[in-house]
Amino acid sequence: MIIDGLPGGGAEKTVLTLSKGLVAMGHQVSVFSLRRVCDYEIPEDVDYQVILDTCKKPWRKLTELSRRAALLDSAVEQAQKKGNFDLVLSHLHKTDRIVAHTKSIAREKLWYCVHGMYSYSYLQHRQGFSRWIKRKKIQSVYQNSNVVAVSQAVLHDITTNFDITLSGGTVIHNPFDIDGIHLKAKESCEMAGQDYLIHVGRFHEHKRHDRLISAYALSGIQAPLVLMGNGSNERIAELKAMATAAGVAERVIIKSFAPNPYPWIANARMLLLSSDCEGFGNVLVEALICQTPAVSTNCPGGPAEILTGELSRGLSGMSAQELADTMLDIYNTPPVIDIATIESYSIGAICQQYLSLATEER
Repeated sequence: MIIDGLPGGGAEKTVLTLSKGLVAMGHQVSVFSLRRVCDYEIPEDVDYQVILDTCKKPWRKLTELSRRAALLDSAVEQAQKKGNFDLVLSHLHKTDRIVAHTKSIAREKLWYCVHGMYSYSYLQHRQGFSRWIKRKKIQSVYQNSNVVAVSQAVLHDITTNFDITLSGGTVIHNPFDIDGIHLKAKESCEMAGQDYLIHVGRFHEHKRHDRLISAYALSGIQAPLVLMGNGSNERIAELKAMATAAGVAERVIIKSFAPNPYPWIANARMLLLSSDCEGFGNVLVEALICQTPAVSTNCPGGPAEILTGELSRGLSGMSAQELADTMLDIYNTPPVIDIATIESYSIGAICQQYLSLATEER
């Protein structure tokens, strides 16, 4: 597993959940992190290595990809003295750009794990030459490569919107340690027993907290709204200003990201997601595992692949008013969450799908 650091995000959690599951199944797993940041506990028996770029030269940006690829090559070569890797998984686009420059990783064993809708995250705000250049850069990384997409929407996005032909392409949803989540959800939560709503995610513009706060105000729901995540002081000040402007400041609680958010999710009346796009939507599955109803904008990406059947009542239109109406409906009449729906996301089932990639190559 190769990734550009392990801050509190969905892709990062996926890497560690996969690693834990594969180790439990008897496999040896190395996690190469390209930054020292780590907000999660590293699973036992996982070989965790930080590969730091310490270059301070003024022109370091010009040589960053090849320089960091060489550092990664050295680490991979050292690790493979004990035996060659059967499967190499690269996570997140910054990592993929570096991995694409490596020389020691066998391309038939390499799969890029695409976690997001690149047309939204990389092209949406670009025009003209800037957009053309970014599109070409993305094509240069993934053209004729192997790609694992976390949702059907993500696979369609990268192949269709970037005109990329893949050597191998497949969809594997993110894995979840269902038993582990159930266990962690039983830990204490200071708001247990209270009626509240929760949103868990980075305080980033893509998460559209402005839409969420407006919808919350429009819904008229009096239960407090907890916003749990990490962000800059400036961003947190913006969120507080949004809540004040919407007239709900006294009911909006901003809380730092918790390493174990599951008690907060499990005790909430409802989990909310208000994004413009979501590659998958880990937190929606985590809510369902915790038996907490979920509401999400029906944005491009994974939510519509997660909230299916009766749960699709939790999908809203993209406007604040549509989100407010859906929140109120689910708040008053929550859907029944079927256990069978959750089992397909189990760590064992998903790890087996990843192992089949290595088996196919051998």
